[in-house]
Amino acid sequence: MGLKTSEQLRQARAALGLTQSEVAALSGVSVPTMKRLEGGTGTLSVRLETLSNIESALETQGIQFLENGDVANGFGVAIKRAE
Repeated sequence: MGLKTSEQLRQARAALGLTQSEVAALSGVSVPTMKRLEGGTGTLSVRLETLSNIESALETQGIQFLENGDVANGFGVAIKRAE
């Protein structure tokens, strides 16, 4: 699981140019859940299934989640290169 923080979630959505409503629809979660998750700080506190659905939806759209060894300050996101 690469999606760990609220900041990553905000970064991923912004990188793709998607609204919270669009990510909610793609991942099958509610808009209030998206707002709550993005409004937090630090590690996401949510059911594993919800987190997995959001992560999968964003990865399908081209996001790659980066972890400690990939970025200097912890966690981040990148857009996958076309193969």
